[in-house]
Amino acid sequence: MSADVIIIGAGQAGLSVAYFLRRTARSFLLLDAEDGAGGAWRNGWRSLRLFSPAQASSLSGWLMPATTDGFPTRDHVIDYLTRYEQRYQLPIARPVWVHSVERDAHGLVVRSAERSWSARAVVSATGTSRSPFVPTYPGREAYRGTQLHSATYDRPEPFAGQRVVVVGGGNSGAQILAEVSTVADTIWVTERPPRFLPDDVDGSVLFRRASEQWKARQEGHAVTASGASLGDIVMVPPVVDARSRGVLVAREPFRHFTESGVVWADGASAEVDAVIWCTGFRPSLGHLAPLGIVHEGRVVVRGTRSVDEERLWLVGYGDWTGYASATLVGVGRTARDTAQEIEAYLSSPGMTTMAAPQ
Repeated sequence: MSADVIIIGAGQAGLSVAYFLRRTARSFLLLDAEDGAGGAWRNGWRSLRLFSPAQASSLSGWLMPATTDGFPTRDHVIDYLTRYEQRYQLPIARPVWVHSVERDAHGLVVRSAERSWSARAVVSATGTSRSPFVPTYPGREAYRGTQLHSATYDRPEPFAGQRVVVVGGGNSGAQILAEVSTVADTIWVTERPPRFLPDDVDGSVLFRRASEQWKARQEGHAVTASGASLGDIVMVPPVVDARSRGVLVAREPFRHFTESGVVWADGASAEVDAVIWCTGFRPSLGHLAPLGIVHEGRVVVRGTRSVDEERLWLVGYGDWTGYASATLVGVGRTARDTAQEIEAYLSSPGMTTMAAPQ
């Protein structure tokens, strides 16, 4: 099978690129490892909420329908992405787990266990959700309690009556701490003191401020720090409730694990039943290993295009593949530029159009 463009991943980044490729005459196909629509949002915990209103959390072309109860939930986002791909009739094959991208005499070959696709250009949009990061702590392997990452956390009930350490000072750490603390004794560990935004500042305000700073830097203007970043904690209702209960109190990282708990920097120890790691993710790039272009977990890019493989683009992995490209509202700009660049490349002399995949 062949197509002009194969997009690996049908989450928000892959869908955004596909939306703009629809405006060209190029054949394209999205390959998605999930069983259904929604990308990484399918793996979020049940109560997960965006920290921007629906109107400020939309992909290009169609506003996310408004919610009636504040910030959109995980399920609201999944429903939106499901209807988005239906609305634009995007060609998607799923579930397809891509294990490699390789070169051949005619272009790139994208392979799964069952089949392969030839392409003139490939967009990698696999995101980070399948590569959770857990920092190294002495004694972690010997600890006999429960450990899980936010990537596999689902709901608080299994921790009822336990003592739980939540590690991580971002929005996921704050939201998970907020709900686990309703059923368990919690300890919040952050590398540095968490920064809380004012109650009336949501993610859309934060994104706008950060975008203005980014644009000013791009234009060579001096930028005065606003005191806020996209990593600061937005006071969504569950976090506000946690504040009112007095549980939004963080302490410094512990020194090491014991078999039954942790030891703090001052030598004091604590018995702990479970540790939830809200410590972020790394790019999922294992499928690009055969190309020999992944170095220290990243691919060198100019814009979103690989410097070492001109037929490959990467979208949605974070600021190194486009400012705010790992967000719903931010990915549109880099997706548009990527689609335009691919079209220009495929329109260059000597390039031919492939038939649409069957």
